[in-house]
Amino acid sequence: MRHIISILLENESGALSRVAGLFSARGYNIQSLTVAPTEDPSLSRITLVTSGTDDIVEQITKQLNKLVDVVKVIDLSEAPHVERELLMIKVRATGKDREEMKRLADIFRGHIIDVTDSAYVIELTGTSNKLDSFIAAIDPVLILETVRSGVSGIGRGDRMLKV
Repeated sequence: MRHIISILLENESGALSRVAGLFSARGYNIQSLTVAPTEDPSLSRITLVTSGTDDIVEQITKQLNKLVDVVKVIDLSEAPHVERELLMIKVRATGKDREEMKRLADIFRGHIIDVTDSAYVIELTGTSNKLDSFIAAIDPVLILETVRSGVSGIGRGDRMLKV
């Protein structure tokens, strides 16, 4: 089962390395990882996606809480949450493909953020499934390059990751 874990940790050198090391030492896979400072410059927020049974994720959470730099850990997947991912994709856009790429971007509510004579760069945000569907809708021959940010998530309502 897919889990989105959010970690609030001290913005210190090596903190991210210790979190990643915990996963690799135990043979757990990180499918997606995003890290950025919070409104408090002394803290960073890590959002990572992993998969495993509830018991495995509970074990991961307990191990994360033992790390010195970790302030708080929550599994966003346990309750209602909002998640988004950013995709920037460079596609060949010449001749008839130019209008088709514009149409697809519009259908998926994407934005063309760069235009050249031969290519578009399209920006799209949404769930991982939405981004996967967008990529699947494009002829693979037209895809020149893709960049994905990884999942970012936040709890809905009163549920929050805060000190």
